[in-house]
Amino acid sequence: MNVSHVLVKVSHLSKAVETFRSLGFVVEYGREKDPYNALIYFSKGPYLELLANTGMPSLAKKGFRILGKGRLVDRLDGMDHHAPGPCDLALENYRKDLKQERDLLKRQGIALYEMNAKRTDPKGRTLGFRVGFPEALELPFFMTYFDLDPKPKNFVHPNGVERIQTVEFGIPESLRPLLEALCTDPTLRLTSGKGVGRISLLRAPGTNAGRSDLAPELLSSL
Repeated sequence: MNVSHVLVKVSHLSKAVETFRSLGFVVEYGREKDPYNALIYFSKGPYLELLANTGMPSLAKKGFRILGKGRLVDRLDGMDHHAPGPCDLALENYRKDLKQERDLLKRQGIALYEMNAKRTDPKGRTLGFRVGFPEALELPFFMTYFDLDPKPKNFVHPNGVERIQTVEFGIPESLRPLLEALCTDPTLRLTSGKGVGRISLLRAPGTNAGRSDLAPELLSSL
């Protein structure tokens, strides 16, 4: 699997969108009507998702708990109630299912909760995918790549940022071998600790080229 995207929890979605736009990023809302997220795409590699909430109704969460999927609800609640800043990480494959990932987790005694998902973006594209949430909340969650590619081609943001170069992710040592088997993407840098850490950006040649980090103080203020 590769790194799909980093979720950044925000208190005010429209304010966060305007902040990133003022920093020279192109940002699009996840959907046209009543959006709860916004995306910062790059032509290559992972993207950023600005998340106000998961969009999962409380009634649906209650239903998942009744069905024995309480850990899934715990993850969703963790996103919904997270402080502003990076709140989760998604990995992706380029198949139509998550069977290989499910089988690998099963051998470790870890369940994977799966469902089909789709959304229609502001450009009218319906993006379908399958998503899976490991019972172990310390792991990233999984998805198949969209059945339509929403990323711009050969694109550099007005501020010169070309892509996300690295994402640090803290993982317990007991789960590190499993995550290394799941994801071989060099974008992912595993560390001790918990969850998403430093996010490094790469700028295109001729535009103050080089590496820079998304400032933690910026992300925690959104």
